[in-house]
Amino acid sequence: MDFELTQDQQDLRTAVRDLARSFGDDYWAQRDERGEFPWDFYNAFADAGWLGIAIPEEYGGGGLGITEASLLVEEIAASGAGMNGCSTMHLTIFGLNTIVKHGSPELRREILPRAADGSLHVCFGVTEPDAGTDTTRISTTARREGTDYLINGRKVWITKAGDSEKIVLITRSTPRDEVAKPTDGMSLFLVDLDTPGIELSPIPKLGRNAVASYEIVFDDVRVPATARIGEEGKGFRYLLDGLNPERILLAHEALGIGRAALEKATAYAGERVVFDRPIGQNQGVAFPLAESLMRLDAAELVARQAAWRYDQGLPCGREANSAKFLCADAGFTAADQAIQTHGGMGYAKEYHVERYFREARILRLAPVSQEMVLNYISQHVLGLPKSY
Repeated sequence: MDFELTQDQQDLRTAVRDLARSFGDDYWAQRDERGEFPWDFYNAFADAGWLGIAIPEEYGGGGLGITEASLLVEEIAASGAGMNGCSTMHLTIFGLNTIVKHGSPELRREILPRAADGSLHVCFGVTEPDAGTDTTRISTTARREGTDYLINGRKVWITKAGDSEKIVLITRSTPRDEVAKPTDGMSLFLVDLDTPGIELSPIPKLGRNAVASYEIVFDDVRVPATARIGEEGKGFRYLLDGLNPERILLAHEALGIGRAALEKATAYAGERVVFDRPIGQNQGVAFPLAESLMRLDAAELVARQAAWRYDQGLPCGREANSAKFLCADAGFTAADQAIQTHGGMGYAKEYHVERYFREARILRLAPVSQEMVLNYISQHVLGLPKSY
């Protein structure tokens, strides 16, 4: 086994690290507190050509794999940007995978070059108030009317919708009780968000406030059939092409946040003197930090394997879900321990670890909860009966 990154991958990490760290903790604290999208950060990465890292070269992208994209977002998160930084661009990486694989040639030519150069923002519409993780029970419908579709329904927790031009939207085009399998009869669309009948409402939330989340209502929204991605009724199958990359990317983001928190905590433990000695000299402080490092390192190996398997075209559901679970836990534990290491000052915004903590917590919920990962592994890997 060769665990070494290639020279190109090492160069990628260095370049991304240098650019990301030019936006310091104070920058991100201000964006988060004010709820401001980090446009100068986003534009800097667009100008450097990083946004289209996984888009095919023929459409102006980098043509690289999920491994390289994962290294990109991990370095961004580790710079202190956390989810506020990564969420500006990771939807472009995995959300457009469905268009890369299943979009018409015309749709690919229209969308992918603009996504690669950063001029097009796209969000991803799956989750609903009453469906949650059970995507087969979505109630947003697309009914065919001549050359158009009429879309009605609601979506929630749609990241970056207010700053996006289009949404990749999963709908039910055939009622669930009229199809052979629950995953049949679902269709995927790329919809302009300025279409009449669409209403956006931001959702106040705990963290990652520089990138807003929205509820979206679709009321008799008319879209042309040309906006459909692939064949009618096969949208869920297309959706799956984005799920494993999403888990792999967000696993690496969790790693990055954990690394940022551990870096802060270790520095503080070495500098903070209590009872005439640095607190890092005490095993009660040092040992949890050492354990956090080991857990991050172990989770990283699973995440790297998942990315490698995806890029090799190998089955990776087991590895992608395991990576998401282990990295989310390792990142959150490191962020929590960073607050504990800082003591009362860990609760103060000036030390930034409370922001890491709030953003690390997201990753135990999204893009899929820890409990649903355990359901997947229990059923699809261990072969146990389905529990839900």
